[in-house]
Amino acid sequence: METRAHRVHRVVVLALAGLLPFELGIPHRIFGRAKDPAGQPLYEILTCGLHPGRVPTDADFDIHVEHGPELLATADTVVVPASYELGPVHDEGRLTPELAAALAHIRPGTRLVSICTGGYVLAAAGYLDGRRATTHWSAAGHFQQMFPAVLVDPGVLYTDDGDVLTSAGVAAGIDLCLHIVRRDHGAAVANDVARRTVVPPHREGGQAQFIERPVPQPQRSATTAARAWVLDRLHEPLRLTDLARQEAMSVRTFTRRFREESGLSPGEWIVGQRVERARALLERTDLPMEHVAREAGFGTAQSLRKHVQAALGVSPTAYRRTFREAAPGTMLPSPDGTSVAAGSVH
Repeated sequence: METRAHRVHRVVVLALAGLLPFELGIPHRIFGRAKDPAGQPLYEILTCGLHPGRVPTDADFDIHVEHGPELLATADTVVVPASYELGPVHDEGRLTPELAAALAHIRPGTRLVSICTGGYVLAAAGYLDGRRATTHWSAAGHFQQMFPAVLVDPGVLYTDDGDVLTSAGVAAGIDLCLHIVRRDHGAAVANDVARRTVVPPHREGGQAQFIERPVPQPQRSATTAARAWVLDRLHEPLRLTDLARQEAMSVRTFTRRFREESGLSPGEWIVGQRVERARALLERTDLPMEHVAREAGFGTAQSLRKHVQAALGVSPTAYRRTFREAAPGTMLPSPDGTSVAAGSVH
């Protein structure tokens, strides 16, 4: 009989009445595509409801779930997608007795994840008190009003507070689930899942780029060409004037357009891309740190260490040791500097 220490990490998705089918499918799609080098699944994904059977959605069809809330007691990670029928959870900030009884099955130490307004459920249960969290930008003000003890950040795509993670609206759930795969198993696995799902492995910026604003003037150009140009030259010194030249813009105009499109300054975006390049090199090669630093565009090992530590919460050496020698029981780093048990060991 397989012991708990050696079975696949179990993700249980809690399907609530009024759920959005798209968001319900995100954990199954992202976690379900994560494989080890031998092609074996790294996660087991199951769905439960407040009771077995029919669960209405916000679409013109319902879903049928086999499992009741008792399944939550077996979860290593619980995911709560959004619902449009949260009732007193949304309107009064309190759980219904049925929902409270369901959440009581969750074991201490279980990782908790919300997608979009699924964060209301975690907040109403007290899981987000004193923690940084996010939700859909249009609900952020109400969310903060209902749950003043939560540190609401309306500008990000997701938050990671170690064992509690939240995402912004709808597709940001993809970003969060990919982040979790990356945190558990490294960039190579997450990138493979992203390729198979035909989505970017990491989106720049936050929700600011999606908040409604006046329609851009027709003559505005994208900065796609400049970004593609940069990705081929991350190992080289890059000047803002060179980026602006790729789009035939002034530096001032390019900087403004770039921030409008990505939510970041060109410099912030380049550093993020260089960190991703460094991660890939640390995971896949045994190159000396000085060589990794040069290839990623940081120049020196000291600069590499500074930026990797700031982005990932661990040194390049520790990151390489974790993801090139990950084994059952390994503690994997998260961007906030905490450590969590590798998902594959649960």
